[in-house]
Amino acid sequence: MLTYTYMERGQFELTDKPKPMLKDEHDALVRVTLGSICTSDLHIKHGSVPRAVPGITVGHEMVGIVEEVGKAVCTVKPGDRVAVNVETFCGECFFCRRGYVNNCSDPNGGWALGCRIDGGQAEWVRVPHADQGLTCIPDSVSDEQALFVGDILATGFWATRISEITEEDTVLIIGAGPTGICTLLCVMCKHPRRIIVCEQSPERIRFVREHYPDVWVTEPAGCREFVMQHSEHGGADVVLEVAGTDDSFRQAWECARPNAVVTIVALYEHPQLLPLPTMYGKNLTFKTGGVDGCDCAEILRLIEEGKIDTTPLITHRFPLNRIEEAYDLFENKRDGVIKVAILPPVSPVSPEVR
Repeated sequence: MLTYTYMERGQFELTDKPKPMLKDEHDALVRVTLGSICTSDLHIKHGSVPRAVPGITVGHEMVGIVEEVGKAVCTVKPGDRVAVNVETFCGECFFCRRGYVNNCSDPNGGWALGCRIDGGQAEWVRVPHADQGLTCIPDSVSDEQALFVGDILATGFWATRISEITEEDTVLIIGAGPTGICTLLCVMCKHPRRIIVCEQSPERIRFVREHYPDVWVTEPAGCREFVMQHSEHGGADVVLEVAGTDDSFRQAWECARPNAVVTIVALYEHPQLLPLPTMYGKNLTFKTGGVDGCDCAEILRLIEEGKIDTTPLITHRFPLNRIEEAYDLFENKRDGVIKVAILPPVSPVSPEVR
């Protein structure tokens, strides 16, 4: 089968690999019908994910159809359309029982697919702990509607949940990339008094204003002053940092009011400084870490009810055999790209997919 493989730092390649087989009674084999490229895939390429294993197939955003299940799998069966979770978790260990599935103590627990074991930028993918890692997609929800459920939507939902947002809050979201928009959609479900998005890209600013007209938008240079002018208590009640830069990390705690919650959603490529003497007295609560992606069924319910729609994020579509073009477009942020959908491979003589 065709796969996109992490060869070494700075190098991904299209390669042929054998179709995966079940290794455990809890596994499922899924035929990938739609995938995507995530910024985390770029972090692997750039060497910023030390646990990533050279030789693995990358990709952890995907939906598909179950083809085979192990004898211990109970919640899905062959023929089911499923969303694949970015997290692999057993559902039984100390952490899983408390909802902290990112820290599952299973050897494959946490972010495994497309990082430590073969992922979904391929024609098929083996999913361990399928009862936890796969969620059936309702018939009324399309593949494109469900595509981001297992990763960036799960991330936005988790970040919103742990941020303890109330209807009285002013919420600042820093970064309006794909994960930032998914976070925004989940925050909107909490109906806070005011949502402010900070973004510097003119294209992303236009996107937010076009699709979410009730959301206030500011740029980084004037963000702190803007937040102070439009909040009641000297800053945002909740800040979600989704941009992942040195400046955005500093901006997050500077724009927060005293005793606020600052949730770090972003993945940074190098260490950040936490200037405790400077922020002393603000009494901030920081929350950070990998997504505890155990809310996929709830997210699919919200999609089915029309409360969350991420399809506007999909700006480009490529077949798997042209994924190198898709990566070039996505990494270099050309042609107004937000997210790229990766379809099954097509013959070179087939019509161009864009």
